[in-house]
Amino acid sequence: MTRNSSEASNSVSRRKFVVAAGAAGLAGLAGCSGGTGDGQTSAASGGGEGTEDQSMEASSATASGEASASTPLTADGSSTVYPVTNLAGSYWNSNPPADDEEYWGPSQYGIDTDQNLADYWAGLYGFESNDDGTPPFRTSVGLSHSGVGLEKLKQGQVDIGDSSAPVSAEFPEASEEELAAFTDHVVAVDAQPVVVSKEIYEAGVTKLTIEQLRGIYQGEITNWSEFDSYDGPDREIQAVGRAEGSGTDTAFRLNVLGDPEASMSGVDIRKGQNQQVKTLVSKSNNAVAYLALAFVDEQAVPPVSLEIEGTTYTYGENLGAKEYPLSRDLHAYTWDGTSKKEAAFIRMILTEFGQTNFVETNNYVTLTDDRLSEERSKLPEPDA
Repeated sequence: MTRNSSEASNSVSRRKFVVAAGAAGLAGLAGCSGGTGDGQTSAASGGGEGTEDQSMEASSATASGEASASTPLTADGSSTVYPVTNLAGSYWNSNPPADDEEYWGPSQYGIDTDQNLADYWAGLYGFESNDDGTPPFRTSVGLSHSGVGLEKLKQGQVDIGDSSAPVSAEFPEASEEELAAFTDHVVAVDAQPVVVSKEIYEAGVTKLTIEQLRGIYQGEITNWSEFDSYDGPDREIQAVGRAEGSGTDTAFRLNVLGDPEASMSGVDIRKGQNQQVKTLVSKSNNAVAYLALAFVDEQAVPPVSLEIEGTTYTYGENLGAKEYPLSRDLHAYTWDGTSKKEAAFIRMILTEFGQTNFVETNNYVTLTDDRLSEERSKLPEPDA
């Protein structure tokens, strides 16, 4: 079950100030170089947009192997996974002390240590603490979309490729040997909701069937008045899609249309990031869209229920059910295995601490204990 979206948003907002204060002077590297403008970006990022040059410069030392502690851990990719890895990066860079129970407080999670946050997780893999309280290494998380992040990972430009779709769906032409180089780490689950413009929702469109949704995105249904289930307004439908190559778009095609390369002739406009989709729908009076859970705003872009084979799936109730076809894993891929630096950061997310503070806070579905254990088994064993 996902948390209420407004509750999650408030939780993120409360955390922004302390994270920013702890990361003063790290604006170019802290947390993430990009912003969503949706309360999901820690103020530690400085609110600037990340650049490809910055990611390449920061990660140039990682292309041929294990990076030193002097170079930042870099990530880029999906705007869906971004809220998780960005917030984790902001915490890491602020490196709060063990007695800060709001941001670290390890004893709350059964962790026996008096070390600062990043010092503890990095120390598990042999990285030494700094006397000035800065983390053993910093993090820099960029924002684009899944295909870009995975391509940068492949080219050695980043350490972690954030993706909201499996690499096999993003690179359908790749051979098994090529795909085997990508090491998959699932960090959360997103139950992708369908949203509409507020005027459409208030006109009575509070539920769609999966067949109606397919009809809209395949260009077979073009006006809100065409549905028999409600008295919709005589208004053309503006079908909003994500950019081709984004994990969210790939997952939608696969889960709704049955093929990651299925035609979507009904799409009127595409946007590269979840936040851009949210903004467009909130300013429209006739739109429908699909986006990540972390970006749902019930007042601005209300989610509609989706009926599938007699079962109705509703935001805040059962979108996290395994049977919900728009539910998908969120991935943090590494290349050709996982380095100690990558493992330290990912292991932090794959714990009760990480799931509570970075996944649940962003309104995503946390991994079960069994899945957490399974994902941690993919990481190198800690030195300590």
